[in-house]
Amino acid sequence: MSQNLSLPLPKNFSFKQTVYSHGWCNLRPFELDEEKFVLERVFLPDNSDANSAVSASLSYDKENINIHIHGKTDKKAREKILKDTRHILRLDDDLSEFYSLAKSDKELAWIAARKAGRIMRSPTVFEDLVKTICTTNCNWSMTKLMTKNLVEKLGAKTAADKTVVKYAFPTPEAMAKKPVDFYNKEIKAGYRSAYLKELAEKVYEGTLDPESWLGTDLPAAELKKEMKNVKGVGDYAADNLLKLVGHYDGLALDSFLRSQFYLTHRKAKKCSDKIIEKHYKRFGKWRGLVMWCDMTKEHIFGL
Repeated sequence: MSQNLSLPLPKNFSFKQTVYSHGWCNLRPFELDEEKFVLERVFLPDNSDANSAVSASLSYDKENINIHIHGKTDKKAREKILKDTRHILRLDDDLSEFYSLAKSDKELAWIAARKAGRIMRSPTVFEDLVKTICTTNCNWSMTKLMTKNLVEKLGAKTAADKTVVKYAFPTPEAMAKKPVDFYNKEIKAGYRSAYLKELAEKVYEGTLDPESWLGTDLPAAELKKEMKNVKGVGDYAADNLLKLVGHYDGLALDSFLRSQFYLTHRKAKKCSDKIIEKHYKRFGKWRGLVMWCDMTKEHIFGL
């Protein structure tokens, strides 16, 4: 049993550029078939029901995002999957101002031409927050291992095809119920173990609501302070999280971005962060997104 849904493509949208926007497409419960260019995702339409996990394939044609659900779902679940897909792919984001700025610079005009700039995210800020903590102070293979372990050891199973079982991202409740030692031994989270445990408990108990960061009236600087109150979230992690909730003025400088800047704009010579900040200052509230596209154009976009 399977079901098909679709969403119309918005103006200035590229499915490929959005999926390739950063590494989330390779972190469970996302899986990317690059040959067919189909993005798989295990959705949890009802967070209160561990049996509601369902896998879906996201693809596109000239007019639509096509969602092929592997299994039977009710109307409420289908509406939730549509809503989550809109959120994941940033279908409602207005980047017209960003594209106008990019077009004004001959070195960045490719961004608008390729309809780049939408950074794919997870259905929930909680998932993005957990994954972001798992990117800190480690290589990418370790991030992938931690998220894979979280999903496979704590996520709800799909029931549609028992020969190929897949798992959703774990709920705050599922994570909160595990001891710190579990995160250390089973998830391989190291020093992050206590952070993940405390985060899950606070979200489950209702003393922390990461979803409120979406659409908040707080200025970016204040929101960043709130994010940094979460243990394990520093400047780098907060700047990345800000991008995922729609604030793009933070540069999120890390070793990769710094080294790329040196290579691209300094002939491999190192410089201070202030020089990097000055380079992108003219792009105002979009400077973080401009830098991300500028520094990943070779790695992500093949330019």
